[in-house]
Amino acid sequence: MSMKRILILGAGLVSRPIVHYLTGLQDTEVTVATRTVSKAEALIAGRPRSKAMALDVIKDATGIEEQIKACDIAVSLLPASEHVRVARLCLKHRRMMATTSYISPEMQTLDADAQAAGLTFINECGVDPGLDHMSAMRVIHAAKANSGRVESFRSYCGGLPAPEANTNPIGYKFSWAPRGVLTAATNPARYRQDGKVVERPGDELFTAPEQVAIEGAGTFEGFPNRDALPYGTMYGLDDAATMFRGTLRNQGHCETWYPWVKLGLFSQTIRPELSGMTYHQFICDIAGDTDPKHGLASKTGLSEDAAFIDRLEWLGMFEDVPIGLEEAGNIDVMAARMREKCPFQPGERDMIVMQHEFVIDYAGKKENRVSSLVEFGIPDGDSAMARTVSLPVAIATRMIVEGKITQRGVIAPIVPEIYNPILDELSGLGIAFKEMVLA
Repeated sequence: MSMKRILILGAGLVSRPIVHYLTGLQDTEVTVATRTVSKAEALIAGRPRSKAMALDVIKDATGIEEQIKACDIAVSLLPASEHVRVARLCLKHRRMMATTSYISPEMQTLDADAQAAGLTFINECGVDPGLDHMSAMRVIHAAKANSGRVESFRSYCGGLPAPEANTNPIGYKFSWAPRGVLTAATNPARYRQDGKVVERPGDELFTAPEQVAIEGAGTFEGFPNRDALPYGTMYGLDDAATMFRGTLRNQGHCETWYPWVKLGLFSQTIRPELSGMTYHQFICDIAGDTDPKHGLASKTGLSEDAAFIDRLEWLGMFEDVPIGLEEAGNIDVMAARMREKCPFQPGERDMIVMQHEFVIDYAGKKENRVSSLVEFGIPDGDSAMARTVSLPVAIATRMIVEGKITQRGVIAPIVPEIYNPILDELSGLGIAFKEMVLA
């Protein structure tokens, strides 16, 4: 096989496993391009056939086009908003592409052109989306092969601190970009429950959380995640009475984040005046009162010692310290504070928990099947988030350059020819789903 040139765009928190995987292959050259070149240099240190380069993907349109033109496949680990721009350049220069993010409507519009050009743009190849699709489809296809019909599908996923690392009042630590976590907390949700479509606006996600028990991990709060109905179509489950996708968080999460969202603390509207504010001034402005605890309690109808107020205080939101952000919204203020106050400490582990719950009808006999993954990070090594996000797309990238993925267009890993090799290889790396039938 001739030398294949792989371009990795981005060098964030989840990048190291994919860089190490792809630079460990023969007949590949890997370029890691990112705005802060020192991050890329750290990733490739001591790795064969690799190089780091400084590239501002947002501002340097010429630079990114040159790099895409020079590669065989571009792996975008950039913010989701940048993927379509990368995809259009890949289309222009006839290059393959891989991402871990959801297929946006804009990305989907490129499907026909990518197919016509003989290109594969694989998306949704991380953990969620990614491993959720692959593990679910393996069970669904096996059920259908045995004349079973899936009547109900419920899926949950969460990236959390391991139990022993769950040491702050927020119940959360960040193994990926805080702003992305906060943005996801305001996405509206839709799902089907017992044949009825249920819609939840973004500011109502955290009402009435479920209690979800996962063997080997604990019991968590579960709440809806985005629009589950298109995945019913993707999975061939349009006739299932229940189609639900949810997010998992530690106990107490929803009682805190619900008032935060309702107060507008995750608003993305740019507020130029924030650059001149202190955190105390900011929270007084949110509360509409010079006594922020009184104002927050009054606005929410809760007491001044409510958990959401205590946790804002723990974050330092009442401190008379300059915010120091330019071109920021409320969400950026919260993300900056959480990044500072909720990191993983040296030696601490994170945890990925994922569980699918199926009700399958085999000619009148009902089976309740559960497929679950509990993955812990490596102390002082790669996080569980990094491994489960970037290793699936790393394996998919290898399969593309080796010609083992022949499906063209804008695709997700939902066919056996793609998901079986990925899941099997991950199992060999210790990332494996456990299946059981409940009595």
